[in-house]
Amino acid sequence: MNKKLLSERDICTKFITPAVKKAGWDEMLQIREEVSFTKGRIIVRGKMVSRGKGKRADYVLYCKPNIPLALIEAKDNSQPMGAGMQQALEYAETLDIPFVFTSNGDGFVFHDRTGMSDAREISLALDAFPSPDALWQRYAAWKELTPEGEKIVLEDYYDDGSGKQPRYYQVSAVNAALEAIAAGQNRVLLVMATGTGKTYTAFQIIWRLWKGGHKKRILFLADRNVLVDQTMANDFRPFGPAMAKLSTNAKTIERDDGTGGELPIAMDKKRRVDTAYEIYLGLYQAITGPEERQKLFKEFSPSFFDLIVIDECHRGSAAEDSAWREILEHFSEATQIGLTATPKETKYASNIHYFGEPVYSYTLKEGIRDGFLAPYKVIKIHLDRDIQGYRPEVGQLDRQGNKVKDRVYNTWDFDRSLVLDNRTALVARKVTEFLKESGDRYQKTIVFCVDQEHAARMRQALINANADLVAENSRYVMRITGNDPEGQAQLGNFIDPESRYPVLVTTSRLLSTGVDAQTCRLIVLDRDVGSMTEFKQIVGRGTRVHEDTRKFFFTLMDFRGATNHFADPDFDGKPEQIYEPGEDDPVTPPDDAALSSDDDTDNPVVPGDGETIIDGGYNPDITITDGDDKNGKVYVDGVTVQIVAERVEYLDESGRLVTESLRDFTKKALRKHFSSLDEFLTRWNGAERKQALVDEISAEGLALDVIADELGKDLDPFDLICHIAFDRKPLTRRERAENVQKRDVFAKYGEQARAVLRALLDKYADEGVLNLDDTNVLRIPPLNTLGTPVQLIKAFGGKAGFEDAVHALQNELYQEVA
Repeated sequence: MNKKLLSERDICTKFITPAVKKAGWDEMLQIREEVSFTKGRIIVRGKMVSRGKGKRADYVLYCKPNIPLALIEAKDNSQPMGAGMQQALEYAETLDIPFVFTSNGDGFVFHDRTGMSDAREISLALDAFPSPDALWQRYAAWKELTPEGEKIVLEDYYDDGSGKQPRYYQVSAVNAALEAIAAGQNRVLLVMATGTGKTYTAFQIIWRLWKGGHKKRILFLADRNVLVDQTMANDFRPFGPAMAKLSTNAKTIERDDGTGGELPIAMDKKRRVDTAYEIYLGLYQAITGPEERQKLFKEFSPSFFDLIVIDECHRGSAAEDSAWREILEHFSEATQIGLTATPKETKYASNIHYFGEPVYSYTLKEGIRDGFLAPYKVIKIHLDRDIQGYRPEVGQLDRQGNKVKDRVYNTWDFDRSLVLDNRTALVARKVTEFLKESGDRYQKTIVFCVDQEHAARMRQALINANADLVAENSRYVMRITGNDPEGQAQLGNFIDPESRYPVLVTTSRLLSTGVDAQTCRLIVLDRDVGSMTEFKQIVGRGTRVHEDTRKFFFTLMDFRGATNHFADPDFDGKPEQIYEPGEDDPVTPPDDAALSSDDDTDNPVVPGDGETIIDGGYNPDITITDGDDKNGKVYVDGVTVQIVAERVEYLDESGRLVTESLRDFTKKALRKHFSSLDEFLTRWNGAERKQALVDEISAEGLALDVIADELGKDLDPFDLICHIAFDRKPLTRRERAENVQKRDVFAKYGEQARAVLRALLDKYADEGVLNLDDTNVLRIPPLNTLGTPVQLIKAFGGKAGFEDAVHALQNELYQEVA
């Protein structure tokens, strides 16, 4: 056997797997091959949505399921033994795996990321691969685990038998939390972006500690009833009868799987607590308050709970003088785990000061990069009154006949101390135009307003702008705020992917956190967002991917400049330059031209190899028009409100705002694929199957049919590429076919052969068929009326003659390049 002729997969099967098994690793329980751990970044350009290539490790070796110890990167034998080490180390860092190996079938290169070996990297013979026990002992020594600590770390994950596996970052978060607790740490902080499954992660932590008897009584705290109810009905459901809610009101709730059930409660009507349960879930507000009689948590002894998990710990629990913090201090003997998407650090409140530095962090930027979270577009709309301010005319009266105070009012004042109803109407109109032009007016939308009164006026404005759909169902637009019980009653329907109504929801702050709106596609900001913490939470309302409804990205429409937070270093990503045009400046940022240049190496938006298109036409490019009023002016009570500028921006995975059209993106990507027109023509003319070259381009995320739809012409892929990438005037398929007919290139063939070639030309002109030399084309209309395939091929002197004739025809088709 010549080892150098074997494929990488053969090397794995014949050499690497046997060596690992010989070292004592269980093939069924401890060895996993070709482990995919990211989904691939979602890339959005106009109508086209595609996924980049996900990351996949050749081998991951586990001490126990979901407790990874080692990673192996394999290469074929034509490469050195350590050829894959740099890639393997990148994967191991992402997966938080300490021991890294590479192999080409001759032996192994071993890299010890713990730094506890004499040499960081060594070579091993093929039969010297370390055993599971040897690597575990190294690992335990590195983590300084005691025998009791080892028991905690090695507790089993919950497995419901369905095959559901936690994502790699959830595994890392769970293991990091248990390792910290095993090492004696009683305050643990986990930072995970909204939409990444904090509650499921918390469940696995609690399950392993509870099932192993390490923590016997557990309290899970949240600050929204809906969060507690969703948690009990879904992620925490396996706790069964051991679990109850600290509430006096029983509630029936529908689970994710469609079944219903009544949530068990641990309190009677007199607020007496049943201490027989082991897992308690409750609201901060339900067990504490400013008055002593409200401090229900004092019914429990300070040592009652062994473990407390605090959801969204960046809010009330972060402030030292808050009523919520006193719950944690009362149970100070318990291990306390804080969960947050946005660690809060101010001079007044700090959860890092209380919990310590995070033991694990998974950011929004990482979630978008891995393809687990949805990327988003940003539409900025600038109104003249917001930019220039509004000063009332001399003697201006309000609606009550009172004189308006003479001063300049700005965006901070609008809808707070001064109301311009036509400003609200203009915002509602622009939101409606967006929905109409997107092609889907049933996109779940949240409009964030200044306060509850503003949310009520915005609801009215949206109803007037969408009167046709409101006539079909009054719940098309609803206000959901703290003082609106009818609206709050519809919150469950809004977040239910299977419920059509409500569609447009106005709110002030109620929906900014803790609402799992999986299908939310549009977030409108018509209020200032002063807090970075709150801004991240608002963005998080749309970051969930929902593949069943083809929701792969969402849009932020900003009327108040709130998205300037993207330029803050505290946001997940590099600060971007946010272009704010002056009076005489163009709306388009001056550096936008660089985004479609050939030497743009800093902007990582071009799809990589292996990209897969996942949605070719849900959302067209958004160009918001001004409707019938060309100037975008609305006149109310003599006050003019005008749109100054609009632009669409994309937030890429590096946290940069990019203004770029689908056409510019396609041009740039094609120019990277073909450096010149001559190179493209050489590749095209040399390709026996033109469709193969088109398929190669499509595999990189360039859907030529999408850009063809934009141009609105029946263009061949050849003309699309020449036109978009190299600015050549395109010919339609019909024009190309007619030019071939004019040159009378079929004269040398007999009558039947000429009829076949003319029919092929017509089929090309009508349908754009590229694989004309496929003899199966002779079996379909109109060619099947000219004779049998055997007869038609015989007219060319045989199959080779037919193929030569068709290739000559294709060469004639592509002669003209203007």
